[in-house]
Amino acid sequence: MSSSFPFLLLLILHSTTTTFSQTTASAPAPPGPANITKILEKASQYTILLRLFHMTQVGDQINTQLNNSDQGITVFAPTDNAFSGLKTGSLNSLSDKEKVELVQFHVIPTFLSTLQFQTISNPLRTQAGDNTYYEFPLNITTSGNQVNISTGVVDATVANTIYTDGSLAVYQVDKVLLPMSMFGPPAPAPAPVSEKTKKKSNAVDDTSSSADGSATADASGTASGNRNLHGFIVGLAGAIAFIGMLCS
Repeated sequence: MSSSFPFLLLLILHSTTTTFSQTTASAPAPPGPANITKILEKASQYTILLRLFHMTQVGDQINTQLNNSDQGITVFAPTDNAFSGLKTGSLNSLSDKEKVELVQFHVIPTFLSTLQFQTISNPLRTQAGDNTYYEFPLNITTSGNQVNISTGVVDATVANTIYTDGSLAVYQVDKVLLPMSMFGPPAPAPAPVSEKTKKKSNAVDDTSSSADGSATADASGTASGNRNLHGFIVGLAGAIAFIGMLCS
């Protein structure tokens, strides 16, 4: 019995060490943040969008925001076929700044699930900025399970969900989202001021000037009268004092 005790002790220690090593090795590594470039590369058919992400550095901006923000990101990703539907030279005619804004127009700085599309407030604000009508408006509507996107220039449809994890949502769209500021009609010029309105404005100014002049004249006249009265009183007092001296 005494000779077998060391053997049993060694066997127990070996089993415990082996089990501990296996448990440590099998612990999964914490998942890292999503990477928009890798997601689109894996999904394929997004060569042009990936090239624009690289040229404009918007892809890096998305990955940085995913690392540093809790709001999430939503990306509408046009396929290569969607880009091929543009007029020839549309992309090449854009300046570098406009290319950045075009790509940013496909990015919403919050996470949106498909259910949220049904109750969202329009127009949405994208990373391109100003969402007023002649700038970068983006409107989303739903009809049953279909999600429609309108920019004022094109009407697109969300074809499917490429990726979603609660922080990043990537949706395939069947058209490139073209903003009003680049591809829409120019904003109308402000209405000219009519001659009648100008005359009314001038009349108001003249009346105001006349009133100011009258008030000034009245104030001057009052001040002058006060000075004359004061001089009269002083002179009268002097005369009385002189007469008093003569009488005494």
